[in-house]
Amino acid sequence: MERSLETTVAQAVDAWLRWLPRWHPSTHRGRTRVCRRCLGSPVLAAAGIASDVPHAVQHGLATRMKTIVDHAVADYTERNLPLLGAELRDADARAALTPYRPGEGLDPEFDGLQLDPDPDPEQPYLFTLAELGSDRPAAAAPPPLSEEAKQALRTEIGLADACANETGRRVCEILIEHRVRIHDGIARYVEPQITALLDDLALELDSPRSPW
Repeated sequence: MERSLETTVAQAVDAWLRWLPRWHPSTHRGRTRVCRRCLGSPVLAAAGIASDVPHAVQHGLATRMKTIVDHAVADYTERNLPLLGAELRDADARAALTPYRPGEGLDPEFDGLQLDPDPDPEQPYLFTLAELGSDRPAAAAPPPLSEEAKQALRTEIGLADACANETGRRVCEILIEHRVRIHDGIARYVEPQITALLDDLALELDSPRSPW
């Protein structure tokens, strides 16, 4: 299991490094909401990624590590936590009734981000992806659990949380070993683009036609 986790983390970093050359600075209107996945992330701290690295670059790595933890917890739940596993399967079955789920199947660089840009009062939307994804037929409510079943379910949830915390801790420890590769990738593909963007901005501000 330990060797498998080390291999999985290394492969995830490899995939992130393959994506990195395709990253370019965003030119569209920014979003004001803070990304809960990246803000204060121990994964990004373990990777040694500074806060001034563009969010999309951070988010792609953080999401890949989260996926590793999620898969480990799902496997542990399936093998050891029958009540929680049954609850999750029922929840998946109810979610499958939604004909359109815009938040599923996204690349790691987009997974977990808000589906729609912040609203603009001067340009109202006819519809949003979040609204389309919320239109689902009413599902039958699951039968109520007994007090004994509720307590057993709470115990299994606690075990799943412990598995997530331990896996996340090990992922961070393993990720430290890849800091040099991560820093080299940022220095090669990200920093030159940021420098060029700042140079272009400086030229624009120095231009006689600049309103500033």
